[in-house]
Amino acid sequence: MPGQLYKQLHSDWQNALVDLQPHIDSLERSLDIKNLAPEFHNIFRALNAPISSVRVVIFGQDPYPTAGVAHGLAFSAEEHSGRIPASLKNIFIELSDDTGNALRTQTDLSDWAQQGVLLLNRILTTSVGSSLSHSKLDWERVTDRIAKVLGERDVVAICWGLYAQEVAKFFREEWLITSVHPSPLSAYRGFFGSKPFSTANRILSKNGMTPINW
Repeated sequence: MPGQLYKQLHSDWQNALVDLQPHIDSLERSLDIKNLAPEFHNIFRALNAPISSVRVVIFGQDPYPTAGVAHGLAFSAEEHSGRIPASLKNIFIELSDDTGNALRTQTDLSDWAQQGVLLLNRILTTSVGSSLSHSKLDWERVTDRIAKVLGERDVVAICWGLYAQEVAKFFREEWLITSVHPSPLSAYRGFFGSKPFSTANRILSKNGMTPINW
């Protein structure tokens, strides 16, 4: 019965997306639960905290298609999956270069989420084994609204890749960080050296907010 997906949302997001509930129910009916990344119960995992807790949002494209890797937080990967996705590996390289921290190996980015970093793909599902297979379901109606809500608040937006940058229009320029996607196909064309983590913390500090412990 449709309505289970909408129930995954924190009550704040339910209120913000209430007029989109019929569309979310339609999305739910379109999904093949047995062939889905992430698993159904994790689709809205990124949105299970209050809107007021969000300090940074990182936008990606769509979930990792390999079974057992995606778990509802963009770019994050299940710790037990036994592998570091190529894009995440590049994120960790830039993170280390940017902050001076040791090279991270923990693939689960829940510690970022717990600090108010919303990790959100533009398209929230895909079929196992196939990237962008749900590109025609119109997840963007939902994620555009999320971007609009956050853009009206003091939230730093980090948009990686052209697809993610479509939501840049919802954010004030001084709160916006953009670069190419961290995938191996593009990371050397402007992701490496972009310093998104220190830049985000600088924006937060400038506005009297606590920096993220990346």
